This record gives sequence, C-alpha cells and structure tokens, in this order.
Amino acid sequence: MTITRFEDLTCWKKARELLNYVFDLCEKEKLSKDFGTKDQIRRASVSVMNNISEGFGRYSNKQFTQFLDYANASCLEVRSMSYVLLDRKYISEEEFNELYSLTIESSNQIVGFIKYLDKNDPKKF
Repeated sequence: MTITRFEDLTCWKKARELLNYVFDLCEKEKLSKDFGTKDQIRRASVSVMNNISEGFGRYSNKQFTQFLDYANASCLEVRSMSYVLLDRKYISEEEFNELYSLTIESSNQIVGFIKYLDKNDPKKF
C-alpha cells in the first residue's frame, strides 16, 4: 500500500490525538493561567504532529527520518512536561497516566516508522 498523504500515517494520527489531549488539558483553570508552561507543552505537542507532516514532504527517507527523529524528541518533551503538570498539581494522576500513555504510544509509532524506513530505503514508501 502506498501512502500518498501524511494524514494517512498512523504515527501522525496518534500525534494528533496527543495534541488534542494536551490542548484540552491546557484549558483547565490552574494550567490555563500558567502561560509559560501551557505554551511550552502546547508547542511541543504541535511540533510532534508538524514534524511528521513536514518530513513526509521531503524527498528522501533519510530526510524524512530526520524529521521523525525531531518529532520523537518533541514527544519526549511532552512526556517530561507531563511531570511538571503533575508536580504542580495542574493535572490529576489519572490525567497524567493518560498523557503519559499517549506519549509512549506516539513515540513507539514514530520509532517503529523510523525502523521501517531504515529497512525499506527505496526513496519513498
């Protein structure tokens, strides 16, 4: 199966789910007032999704892999920020667990796709 749109990538769909969960959390009263923290985690979550789509538009798997690596790093930033949210009591333990799970799932899908591209390097998938 040839993928012709980044929107069809499973890792992009999971990144979109992560982004929407982060944005929903940022509407909570205490977090919504901490502009720096809110901005940081939102930008990191947007970066996960956007780096996947930006990499998709590149002309080689090597370039695409580089952007997937950036996406994964941003996903790890969201995971790290989730501890800030928990420690500052901006989110509940349950919300932390959901956010943590989404970062794990997203990261696993991105890394899995990187491995796939590394194995199948005929310029495009």
